[in-house]
Amino acid sequence: MALLSIDELKNLVEQAEQPCVSLYMPTVKAGSEITQNGIRFKNLVRQAEAQLENYEMRSTEAEEFLQPMRELDTEEFWQNQDEGLAIFLAPGFLRYYKVPITLSELVVVSDRFHLKPIMPLLTGDGKFFLLTLSEKEIHFFEGTRYSIREIQLEDVPTNLEDALQYDETAKTGQFRIGTSAGGGGAMPNAGSFHGQGSPDQDEPQMEVGQFFHAVDAGLHKYLVGQRAPLVLAGIDRLLPSYKEANTYANLVDTEILPIKDGVVDAQDLHPKAWALVEPFYTQQKQAAIEHYHELTNTGKTSAQLEEAVSAAYYGRVDQLFVAVDVQTWGKFDPQNDEMQIHDEPQPGDEDLLDAAAVQTILNGGMVYALPPDNVPDAAQVAAIFRY
Repeated sequence: MALLSIDELKNLVEQAEQPCVSLYMPTVKAGSEITQNGIRFKNLVRQAEAQLENYEMRSTEAEEFLQPMRELDTEEFWQNQDEGLAIFLAPGFLRYYKVPITLSELVVVSDRFHLKPIMPLLTGDGKFFLLTLSEKEIHFFEGTRYSIREIQLEDVPTNLEDALQYDETAKTGQFRIGTSAGGGGAMPNAGSFHGQGSPDQDEPQMEVGQFFHAVDAGLHKYLVGQRAPLVLAGIDRLLPSYKEANTYANLVDTEILPIKDGVVDAQDLHPKAWALVEPFYTQQKQAAIEHYHELTNTGKTSAQLEEAVSAAYYGRVDQLFVAVDVQTWGKFDPQNDEMQIHDEPQPGDEDLLDAAAVQTILNGGMVYALPPDNVPDAAQVAAIFRY
């Protein structure tokens, strides 16, 4: 199972083989009701089989095509779930993601994968990262309003001793300096090495600084392309050193969450971390909606589906508000800027709302996947244009 990320989104979008089956379902994580997972899954796979037959695939062919998805249906698989499950199947291609948000049941068979239900995770809406700091060890977590899970780090030193072995330059008093220390800008380049360590400098503090620079560099591959806030937990005296080393733009640097007796308890830290980041999301979303209304009648907004989809493909959309659990079926030809809209899905159709959201993210814009009643102008989609 891969981690859901912007790069993974690109892999899903660029998968060219057809047909593409997208299956979404809520999952039960524990208890006697866990048996519901398998029952719900089988019902949804039957829906996929019926849609494939409508896609001009014979019953035996559809059954064979769905076999890799059916093979996931094991007791062990269902006992290791999160809040929701997303599965994507195409010829020679299978991906699944256990996600920390509740998903509505949905099956879509199309020429492309249907990705809108997981947009809140891809755009950082409600997601945050938590990094626990000490000289002895670090831990890195991904969380949402509902849950938190640890990410096992690769190529990242997790304690001071490893860091000094990991970066040979540290042994001569050198460390990597990012181009935007303190998180004041976008993700930097790799940076360069500079000498450090005069005789009157505090050696332990210098080594902690080297450690945190190595940690920051190692976290780049986990944080690049992300917009979610990063919360720190640990000891107060370590906050200045990590802030100096940090190059991630969305560090929450107002305070550091305390760790009791040096023990990292994710379930204890989760509500405290969410309390720090929730205002960030509430304010960000509200500010975006207010900005949309401020720009009304300036030519820089639209709640028209055709205009929003077209602009998303051409990279004009800066911020997009799109309704979840709603689909508008049709086709868009970006080469000729032509759109077809259908009342019911036809072979080769896609959800045009989904297409607008995906293209907005791929072109560097922000997507707010909202309940239908919360989209500005009571529309299914609303866009703020860059120009």
